[in-house]
Amino acid sequence: MSVQEYLEKHLLSRKIEEAVNAAVRAKAPDPVLFISNHMRRAAPAVITSVRARQILDGRGEPAVEVSLHTNKAVHRASAAAADAPEGAAADAVRDAEKRKLLARAVADAVRVINDKVSEALVGMDPQQQSQIDQAIMDLDKAHHKAEIGVNSMLAVSIAACKAGAAEKEVPLYKHIAELVGKSATTLPIPAITVINGGTHAGNSLPIQEIMILPVGAKNFEEAMQMGSETYHHLKDIILEKYGSNSCNIGDDGGFAPNISRQWNYAIQYCWSAINLVAYINRTTLNHRSRELEQQLECVVCYGNKYDMEFKFAEKSGQGFKTADDLIEIYSQLCSEYPLVSIEQPFDKDDWEHSKKFTTLELCQVVGDDLLMSDPERIKRAVNEYTCNALVLKANQVGTVTEAIEVVRQAKDAHWGVMVSHRSGDTDDSFIADLAVGAAVGQIKAGAPCRGECLSKYNQLLRIEEELGSDGVYAGENWRTTASTS
Repeated sequence: MSVQEYLEKHLLSRKIEEAVNAAVRAKAPDPVLFISNHMRRAAPAVITSVRARQILDGRGEPAVEVSLHTNKAVHRASAAAADAPEGAAADAVRDAEKRKLLARAVADAVRVINDKVSEALVGMDPQQQSQIDQAIMDLDKAHHKAEIGVNSMLAVSIAACKAGAAEKEVPLYKHIAELVGKSATTLPIPAITVINGGTHAGNSLPIQEIMILPVGAKNFEEAMQMGSETYHHLKDIILEKYGSNSCNIGDDGGFAPNISRQWNYAIQYCWSAINLVAYINRTTLNHRSRELEQQLECVVCYGNKYDMEFKFAEKSGQGFKTADDLIEIYSQLCSEYPLVSIEQPFDKDDWEHSKKFTTLELCQVVGDDLLMSDPERIKRAVNEYTCNALVLKANQVGTVTEAIEVVRQAKDAHWGVMVSHRSGDTDDSFIADLAVGAAVGQIKAGAPCRGECLSKYNQLLRIEEELGSDGVYAGENWRTTASTS
């Protein structure tokens, strides 16, 4: 084929002429670069292949990473495996045999992605997120999406979302906002983990996490500064009272002091650290006026009792509490401390007491295991008023489109929405863009420590810088942002 025949076959003469004319009209200072970019935009992006591999997550356990290739670029995404149910099973999942099973499951998912998923997506436009996600879902009709796995599906879906944003030449959070159907974006308030316990740390503390919420910050940057300073003051307090061993960290980066039966001391230590940072409005006693507030993620249930000593080698016999006992404990804590949110206060199947506590209207009651980001369980919780906020863990859902629908479902119920990482997450920062683009108002990404946590917070700092004066921080409106945006 001659050069002239080649030019005519691909209409290159006309396309090059159009690109040159565009460069002249734009008075481009670098015409070669301009023409190159113009020609690149003229060719629509299509997916050419999807390749998966096994990587390691924040716990050193197998996870899936995906490279989605288009005719223009490569876009990577990863997702951690879903957590096991809390309690005895969660301990067992960490043994060697379970790790082997997880590694085999990831290897199987990698093969499915490299074969079936890749074949199904080749030729698709990465901007068509819902069509891509539907194609992925059509490949896995198994119960709970067990064939490919929700985390594997999510990794592919996120990679496609990143490719779609690149083709539009917009930031990922703006692309997500367009998928959600929102013109406004919001920087979320971070629920920053400062203490770990429960199954997320090797101490005796039954409470899984204590978090602080910088509601009084003027922007996200200041919120992270407040959180980080409080975190380090807390370290000094724990070091003085319990020694250097108690400054070790848990799965989410929170400190793991060996607080035993007086576990409410952990909350008091957090409050002392907040006082040291001096971020309190001292002109009023109203808890809601304080600039740093607290959130709990709670305890493990065995049967119909809650064992506050489930991590103790020797039990006192006084550690078992009923759900009604816990309601009394939570109510007292809400009156004594600026405790504005409690996550998963009861067992995942204890709808009765979750409703009973929620109706007291003492704080935000966040459904985690109760809801599992499942639309049917959310629908039931809305109808029964079993909680008033959702923890969204995208790898419980499966795809970006499904995650957006779950957010929309919670917003329609005027709930709070907290986009969450997974304990032992990968370093993929997608949830930061999701929180901003979907304007949820809250994000939970662990402590200001550990790389997989900081990747999310640092991405939010970049987004705020990029938005400039258009960046709105949820702040005092953190609970209502989701329902009003």
